[in-house]
Amino acid sequence: MDVFEAVDSRKSCRAFLDKPVDGATVRELIGRATRAASGGNLQPWSVYAFTGAPLAELVRTVLAAVDTVDPRGLNGEFPVYPEPLFEPFRSRRFENGVGLYRALGVARGDDAGRLAQYKQNYAFFGAPVGLFLALDRRCGPGQWTDVGGFLATLMLLARGYGLATCAQESWARIAAIVTPLIGLPDTEMLFCGIALGHADAAAPVNRFRTARAGVDEICRFVGFETA
Repeated sequence: MDVFEAVDSRKSCRAFLDKPVDGATVRELIGRATRAASGGNLQPWSVYAFTGAPLAELVRTVLAAVDTVDPRGLNGEFPVYPEPLFEPFRSRRFENGVGLYRALGVARGDDAGRLAQYKQNYAFFGAPVGLFLALDRRCGPGQWTDVGGFLATLMLLARGYGLATCAQESWARIAAIVTPLIGLPDTEMLFCGIALGHADAAAPVNRFRTARAGVDEICRFVGFETA
């Protein structure tokens, strides 16, 4: 798979096959992702990788902990979105939600169904590998950018292995619950979780594909000849 196909085929997978991913593959994938750009070569990312029985126990414990709460209202380590969310981002998020829950067959007014689906984040949507991405709390915006670059690189490389991913900032919402369970030191901040595995191509939710803004909407071209 070339880089163009990897970028075009990457999407948030929300249903995975019950098929393990070899540990050597996971190790190689993470190692290759460290080639991501990093200002001053600080490489500020830390990764915590879980699979098998430890992952199953982690998921069981976390799901029990969020059973009686709505994690969507928690900010955790940082606000996932600006509050209030403004245009054009508010409309983009709204349209994404409409398309996602339509693919799942969950009605707009079915808040219980939506909450149940949201909590599937904390089961990694059935993925056989769960990754957690963190960085030192003393880091600033430049290092947050580096961590985002590492995340994007890892997800694109995963496509080269025939694997699917879902980046999940939802885990940061419940940082107080999950950080002790994964052994994250107090000096590090949880940025996100990442579900990793083989996509279930038959799952309707995986046929949902988000729209993207056009080039002219996001870029101002200066000094280029017009076609």
